[in-house]
Amino acid sequence: MPHPTRRDFLRSGAIVSSLLWTGCQTRPNASPSVATLAPSGRVRLALVGIGNRGKDLIQAFNDTGFTSFVTAADVDLGGAHCVEPKQMLGDIPYYADFREMLAEQGDHIDAVVIATPDFSHFPVAMAAMAAGKHVYVEKPLAHTFEEVDLLIEQAARTGVVTQMGNQGHSGPNYFQFKAWSEAGVIKDITRIDAYMNSPRRWHGWTVDGFDHGPAAPASIDWDLWHVGRPMHPFSERLHPGNWRSWFEYGDGAFGDWAPHILDTAHRFLDLGLPATIEAVKRDGPNDYIFPQATTIRFGFPTRGAHPACDVFWYDGVDNQPALPPEETVGAESQRNGKYLYAADGTVFRGGTHSATLRIIPAAKMREMAPTLPRFPQKNSDHFANFALACLGQEEARSPFSVSGPLSQVFILGCIAQRLGGTLKFDREQRRFVDHPIANALLSGPPPRKGWEACYRI
Repeated sequence: MPHPTRRDFLRSGAIVSSLLWTGCQTRPNASPSVATLAPSGRVRLALVGIGNRGKDLIQAFNDTGFTSFVTAADVDLGGAHCVEPKQMLGDIPYYADFREMLAEQGDHIDAVVIATPDFSHFPVAMAAMAAGKHVYVEKPLAHTFEEVDLLIEQAARTGVVTQMGNQGHSGPNYFQFKAWSEAGVIKDITRIDAYMNSPRRWHGWTVDGFDHGPAAPASIDWDLWHVGRPMHPFSERLHPGNWRSWFEYGDGAFGDWAPHILDTAHRFLDLGLPATIEAVKRDGPNDYIFPQATTIRFGFPTRGAHPACDVFWYDGVDNQPALPPEETVGAESQRNGKYLYAADGTVFRGGTHSATLRIIPAAKMREMAPTLPRFPQKNSDHFANFALACLGQEEARSPFSVSGPLSQVFILGCIAQRLGGTLKFDREQRRFVDHPIANALLSGPPPRKGWEACYRI
């Protein structure tokens, strides 16, 4: 494991009480006060990471009618995956380095939208909040447990609006789960089976180390792509998109899909952090990339009125949970979803993103239908919700205070996928019990020279 860890760095004498943004500063003596909106009333957005997911976010935010993109940054502006997004964004200032963008365009930016790889969410979000900008960041919130802690603390310190991009958290599933929980329809859940069985990029790969492929294309700043992380040679199995396959850069199927499947259960069942994380199954374990299939059990203790609950996560093409006896024929064809089991025998089936829950069997759902609580059907979507929160008209539904602990659950799961076995986690100390390697992974390596300030509050 890397030594010293980032935790060692953060606990060293280098920590200061004020933000010293020498590497990530937006401008000298930048004030963390929240930006004032433009007279147009629209939220002026800066986009960091315009290719792939960034393209979708351009369309989604444009569709709200509440925002306009005024600048953008990407380390590979000349890449083929950035051609169409640049056409969509039009004639605005572009930068390779988000720090330069913030420094030069900061007075024209209200909020920063982050669609970079998982491992680089953290420094961009920290720099944006330090400059007083509202922040929308794709899921998962960050790549390490302690990065999430720092983001939550930074958001509270600066008072900016924050939102993680698990867009189903503004959909019907959110409002239904909230209403049904408050009415006692969903109660005493003792087990959840969540599954994601679609093929993943790394399935079928044979890996015994990082690739030594061709030189990085001239269009990309490969050093900057790594932000504060240790550098590895360029490879098409890293960029664009394949970074998600690697422990050092991504969060696998957990970080990609669990925020869309387990978000409402985590929030409205007050799951918090688990006490145990067990790697029940690992097919093709590897030191570098995620397994071909995994089953992970999270053990959550009793929480107030909530009983202890085991949450099982299944990924891999053929690794699905056993179906409940009440299930109908054909449900096994669903690739992504969840089952919630209550102590009284009630079983709920749910999908992903905004898909609502169904009580199974269908006859029981029909029987209960007249008494099931109604929930709001006309609501702002996740992107409009963020924009309206920036405008002071709504509250963000997935702020870092909510999406941070959710992301930390999946980060703990990724550590179990990597190490195997059963890991005990002290929820009070927020540390693994008697496992120094797992604890080192909570923080990861210290930042590279020039990026230290991004990890300070």
